[in-house]
Amino acid sequence: MTIDKDKTYKTQDGREVRIYSVDGSYIFCVHGAFNGPHGWVAAQWTAHGFSEIGKSGLPLDLIEVKPRIKQTLHVNLFVKPGGDIFSERYAAKVDADRFAEGRDAYVKIEIDVPFGEGLDNE
Repeated sequence: MTIDKDKTYKTQDGREVRIYSVDGSYIFCVHGAFNGPHGWVAAQWTAHGFSEIGKSGLPLDLIEVKPRIKQTLHVNLFVKPGGDIFSERYAAKVDADRFAEGRDAYVKIEIDVPFGEGLDNE
Protein backbone atom coordinates (compact mmCIF):
# COMPACT_ATOMS: atom_id res chain seq x y z
CA MET A 1 0.00 0.00 0.00
CA THR A 2 1.26 3.45 -0.89
CA ILE A 3 -0.32 6.36 0.96
CA ASP A 4 -2.61 8.48 -1.21
CA LYS A 5 -3.53 12.02 -0.10
CA ASP A 6 -7.08 11.55 -1.45
CA LYS A 7 -7.85 8.54 0.76
CA THR A 8 -8.83 8.44 4.41
CA TYR A 9 -6.60 6.86 7.07
CA LYS A 10 -6.50 6.23 10.78
CA THR A 11 -3.72 5.01 13.02
CA GLN A 12 -3.48 1.36 14.01
CA ASP A 13 -4.79 2.35 17.45
CA GLY A 14 -7.83 4.10 15.91
CA ARG A 15 -6.93 7.80 15.94
CA GLU A 16 -8.23 10.10 13.21
CA VAL A 17 -5.54 11.20 10.70
CA ARG A 18 -5.15 14.16 8.36
CA ILE A 19 -2.71 13.79 5.46
CA TYR A 20 -1.27 17.09 4.21
CA SER A 21 1.26 15.89 1.64
CA VAL A 22 2.78 12.69 0.27
CA ASP A 23 5.74 14.16 -1.61
CA GLY A 24 8.08 15.12 1.20
CA SER A 25 11.82 14.43 1.10
CA TYR A 26 13.65 11.33 2.29
CA ILE A 27 12.16 8.29 4.03
CA PHE A 28 9.33 10.02 5.93
CA CYS A 29 7.70 11.60 2.88
CA VAL A 30 4.11 11.58 4.16
CA HIS A 31 3.27 14.58 6.33
CA GLY A 32 0.14 15.04 8.37
CA ALA A 33 -1.25 14.88 11.87
CA PHE A 34 -3.14 12.52 14.15
CA ASN A 35 -5.73 13.46 16.73
CA GLY A 36 -4.15 12.99 20.14
CA PRO A 37 -5.68 13.35 23.61
CA HIS A 38 -4.94 17.11 23.65
CA GLY A 39 -5.56 17.93 19.98
CA TRP A 40 -3.82 17.46 16.64
CA VAL A 41 -0.19 16.30 16.68
CA ALA A 42 2.11 16.77 13.65
CA ALA A 43 3.50 13.50 12.34
CA GLN A 44 5.25 11.93 9.40
CA TRP A 45 5.22 8.48 7.91
CA THR A 46 6.93 6.47 5.18
CA ALA A 47 5.30 6.13 1.76
CA HIS A 48 3.79 2.87 3.02
CA GLY A 49 2.37 4.41 6.21
CA PHE A 50 4.94 3.21 8.74
CA SER A 51 5.77 5.45 11.69
CA GLU A 52 9.23 3.87 12.22
CA ILE A 53 11.77 2.27 9.90
CA GLY A 54 12.07 -1.51 10.08
CA LYS A 55 8.95 -2.03 12.20
CA SER A 56 5.31 -2.51 11.34
CA GLY A 57 2.08 -2.87 13.28
CA LEU A 58 2.93 0.02 15.59
CA PRO A 59 0.14 2.14 17.15
CA LEU A 60 0.82 5.16 14.90
CA ASP A 61 1.16 3.24 11.62
CA LEU A 62 -1.50 4.15 9.06
CA ILE A 63 -4.35 1.95 7.88
CA GLU A 64 -6.82 2.94 5.21
CA VAL A 65 -10.40 3.64 6.23
CA LYS A 66 -12.63 2.22 3.52
CA PRO A 67 -15.83 4.10 2.77
CA ARG A 68 -19.01 2.41 3.97
CA ILE A 69 -22.49 2.09 2.54
CA LYS A 70 -25.10 2.85 5.19
CA GLN A 71 -28.75 2.75 4.21
CA THR A 72 -32.12 1.62 5.46
CA LEU A 73 -34.47 -0.09 3.01
CA HIS A 74 -38.17 -0.77 3.54
CA VAL A 75 -39.23 -3.73 1.44
CA ASN A 76 -42.70 -4.98 0.55
CA LEU A 77 -42.83 -8.66 -0.38
CA PHE A 78 -45.50 -10.12 -2.62
CA VAL A 79 -46.12 -13.82 -3.29
CA LYS A 80 -47.35 -14.61 -6.79
CA PRO A 81 -49.55 -17.60 -7.53
CA GLY A 82 -47.17 -20.54 -7.80
CA GLY A 83 -44.99 -19.29 -4.95
CA ASP A 84 -42.65 -16.86 -6.71
CA ILE A 85 -41.82 -13.82 -4.57
CA PHE A 86 -41.14 -10.34 -5.82
CA SER A 87 -40.30 -7.21 -3.88
CA GLU A 88 -40.53 -3.44 -4.00
CA ARG A 89 -38.08 -1.36 -1.99
CA TYR A 90 -38.46 2.15 -0.59
CA ALA A 91 -36.26 4.61 1.28
CA ALA A 92 -39.01 5.39 3.83
CA LYS A 93 -41.52 3.19 5.62
CA VAL A 94 -44.31 5.66 4.89
CA ASP A 95 -43.75 5.00 1.17
CA ALA A 96 -43.72 1.23 1.66
CA ASP A 97 -46.99 1.53 3.58
CA ARG A 98 -48.50 3.75 0.89
CA PHE A 99 -47.95 0.99 -1.69
CA ALA A 100 -48.75 -1.91 0.66
CA GLU A 101 -51.94 -3.06 -1.00
CA GLY A 102 -51.68 -6.81 -1.49
CA ARG A 103 -48.32 -7.15 0.25
CA ASP A 104 -47.73 -10.43 2.03
CA ALA A 105 -44.85 -9.28 4.21
CA TYR A 106 -42.80 -6.21 5.09
CA VAL A 107 -39.07 -6.22 5.90
CA LYS A 108 -36.87 -3.41 7.18
CA ILE A 109 -33.24 -3.90 6.12
CA GLU A 110 -30.35 -2.00 7.74
CA ILE A 111 -27.30 -1.99 5.46
CA ASP A 112 -23.86 -1.10 6.88
CA VAL A 113 -21.09 -2.64 4.79
CA PRO A 114 -17.71 -1.59 3.39
CA PHE A 115 -17.93 -0.20 -0.13
CA GLY A 116 -17.40 -3.07 -2.58
CA GLU A 117 -18.30 -5.79 -0.05
CA GLY A 118 -19.18 -9.06 -1.75
CA LEU A 119 -17.81 -8.12 -5.15
CA ASP A 120 -15.57 -10.67 -6.86
CA ASN A 121 -12.80 -8.12 -7.49
CA GLU A 122 -11.40 -8.44 -3.97
